[in-house]
Amino acid sequence: MHMFLTLVSGIAWTIVYIDASRTGLRDRTYAIPAVALGLNFAWEWTYAVRGLAVDPSAQAGVNLVWGLADVVIVYTFFRFGRAEFPAFVTRWMFVGWGVVLFAMSFAVQWLFLARFGADDGAGYSAFLQNLLMSGLFIAMFVARRGLRGQSVTIAVAKWLGTLAPTILFGALDHNGFLLGLGIMCSVLDLAYVWLCVRAKRDGEAFTTPAASESTARLSPSVTAEQPS
Repeated sequence: MHMFLTLVSGIAWTIVYIDASRTGLRDRTYAIPAVALGLNFAWEWTYAVRGLAVDPSAQAGVNLVWGLADVVIVYTFFRFGRAEFPAFVTRWMFVGWGVVLFAMSFAVQWLFLARFGADDGAGYSAFLQNLLMSGLFIAMFVARRGLRGQSVTIAVAKWLGTLAPTILFGALDHNGFLLGLGIMCSVLDLAYVWLCVRAKRDGEAFTTPAASESTARLSPSVTAEQPS
């Protein structure tokens, strides 16, 4: 069961990264929220290098695959991400901010590793950043008013990729902390899946600003009050 759930998580997240790369290149944007991308990239390379050097395992190999897949998404972030920011953010400001973000992401992972050790540090940081990521994907959907740079495939695979370790490390290992974080991730992930499916069926439902909708609702009554 341990190997099965590890492979499910590995395959699901690999699908996320492959489709995020495809979608980002297609839509000329990045498909994973910036902070989540930085933390994921740092986590994968930190524990891939350490795992392969100290304790080779299936998970270490999976981490390496994820890290390599993430390279393309990092490229789309630096190549296209400037367009997602206000005009006052210059190209050099954006690149500098991105470098600082990734440097701090590695620092966070190393602090977890130093404080909690490899096993607990990897688990705690992974589940906490997954919870953050789940919220950030919803925020990105709202900010972009739809599926630009996103897909139903990413949403479903992301949910399954976190659900598998939730069962493994939370339920089967009787870790209430990780189980609780994993359940919260699933709640947000399923909400995001619902948003993506609805946008796929009716994209216009998310493209009209709230102010425009309010104006549209008021227009008939305003018209009726005008003298003929």
